[in-house]
Amino acid sequence: MDLGIKGKIAVITGGDSGMGRETAKILAQEGAKIALLDKTTDNLQETTREIDTMGEVISVQADLRNLEDVKAAKQKILDHYGAVHILVNCAGITGATDPFLELSDDDWYETIETDFMAAVRVCRAFIPCMQEAGWGRIVLIASEDALQPYTDEMPYCAAKAAVWNLAKNLSKAYAKDGVLVNSVSPAYVATPMTDEMMQKRAKEKGMSFDEAIDTFLKEKRPHLELQRRGKPEEVAAVISFLCSELSSFVVGANYRVDGGSVAGL
Repeated sequence: MDLGIKGKIAVITGGDSGMGRETAKILAQEGAKIALLDKTTDNLQETTREIDTMGEVISVQADLRNLEDVKAAKQKILDHYGAVHILVNCAGITGATDPFLELSDDDWYETIETDFMAAVRVCRAFIPCMQEAGWGRIVLIASEDALQPYTDEMPYCAAKAAVWNLAKNLSKAYAKDGVLVNSVSPAYVATPMTDEMMQKRAKEKGMSFDEAIDTFLKEKRPHLELQRRGKPEEVAAVISFLCSELSSFVVGANYRVDGGSVAGL
């Protein structure tokens, strides 16, 4: 399927693994030019080499909690490509998972800085580029937790609800400029973040990694009807659609890719 994005410049944060990596692969195969952003270089160079076999790509190291890093990343991308048309913000952490009364201010700030303020910063950086081009697509990664809170993940839930609200607000502010903003809410996808969660659970409960996944599904995600972790490429397929010309009448939407995990309407 032709997504109509050949030659477009796509910035993908958290692009070294998981949903960001799979989205980059799809967009590169569709002819977009890719800029991968991540705060560490552990997997970034490996992913860059993989994407390089599919299309044009650069990698940029940036900590999105740091405004100067965001500004420097923007300048490096513009120096190389001269424009930005697509932004996918996949960067995020689970954050503190203690009971509410045991959470410190720093626990809240750390999660909000990474999961919400990072989205604010990258949108503020790249929206002017899209306005100048008269065409843009922004996809912010929220979560099932934004709609269906979990008491052991309160900072994450709050930050992702804020991301969902931010996407809706931005969609109303910039659609007139041709910049279409939407969000995607995955649930329990097989990424390094949920791997870390399951490793921690396995250690705490004295069980294997696979047992941790099975018991988590039964105890914590009973409404996830498919009873398995999602695949990053399953989420990337939806993200890629929202980055495309095919989504030209989709504005301010939140697409749930959650295996049925959210119980309500």
